[in-house]
Amino acid sequence: MMIEEAISFITQFYEETNQSSTKRNERLKAIKQEIIEKGYYRHTKEELTFGARLAWRNSNRCIGRLFWESLKVQDARDIQNEAEFLNAITSHVENATNGGRIIPYITIFAPSFEAPPKIYNNQLIRYAGYEKIGDPSEKSVTHLAEHLGWRGDHTNFDVLPLIYQFPNHPIRYYEYPKSLILEVPIRHSEFPKIEQLNLKWYAVPIISNMDLKIGGITYPTAPFNGWYMVNEIAVRNYLDSFRYNLMEPLAQAMNFSNLKNSSFNKDRVLVEINDAVYQSFKNTGVSMVDHLTAAKQFEKFEATEHAHHRKVTGKWSWLAPPLSPTLTANYHHGYDNTMHETNFYYKKNESSGCPFH
Repeated sequence: MMIEEAISFITQFYEETNQSSTKRNERLKAIKQEIIEKGYYRHTKEELTFGARLAWRNSNRCIGRLFWESLKVQDARDIQNEAEFLNAITSHVENATNGGRIIPYITIFAPSFEAPPKIYNNQLIRYAGYEKIGDPSEKSVTHLAEHLGWRGDHTNFDVLPLIYQFPNHPIRYYEYPKSLILEVPIRHSEFPKIEQLNLKWYAVPIISNMDLKIGGITYPTAPFNGWYMVNEIAVRNYLDSFRYNLMEPLAQAMNFSNLKNSSFNKDRVLVEINDAVYQSFKNTGVSMVDHLTAAKQFEKFEATEHAHHRKVTGKWSWLAPPLSPTLTANYHHGYDNTMHETNFYYKKNESSGCPFH
């Protein structure tokens, strides 16, 4: 199985990078011999970079794939101690944040056959969830952090520590320096009471609970990010009933007293909180894309892929944005949800979204 997947990936790598068939055949011969002798093979840095970018291009749930070739890859496969590991993580956060001009970024630690460090967080940056405050989706990670000795301030937006483990070592946590995490306070120019809710969100969504698989090799620890699409924060994080569930306090801040379905005020809250989040990110100088622009960018991605005679796969329910989906082309046609081999895969019981927007 590994040999077959390696052949498929390496062949694609050499074809798309316009390298000679002679070099390809020599590389395949070496890989086959390495697999026979060791049971696995090791990617070159060039193969690793191409594979990570290809995994983004193949990500069925991601609307932001137009920019797949811009992904910056930090090769952290040889890191073997905690100091180097934490330096790689903090470097990722700093470089990806880039003062607000977000850079798509991935840090790839050792493959599964070399016992990589493990990250327990769903994203490198996430807010704690307590019994009656904070992000309910992060309660289990928060409980683990508290079990390890971490104590938050019990606000709605306590940044969780990084929770990690090296092989044959205990689980540990690391608190980020406050200066490392860029956060955006949420305001609205026409609804000043929104500022009184003290809402905010972090700038960079760095997914850390997915496996990266390239040519038969799995990298279990490969945190990656793009930038936010506004709906991810405004619609899902703030308004989902199982997340922050802010419909009523936001409606009050906007002076919408009637939330009956027939009043359409719920819809108005939805539009205005999207406007607030988008305004706030842009006024702070932090990269963000609105859903209609993201859909247009995906149309361009589809056209580019078709020009290269590559079929675009996708999951419709993720490509149609949760606000005004009928205004996008994505809504009006289906997609083949077949998963290509080189891809990001959910770990068991995980279902995080795509940050590449």
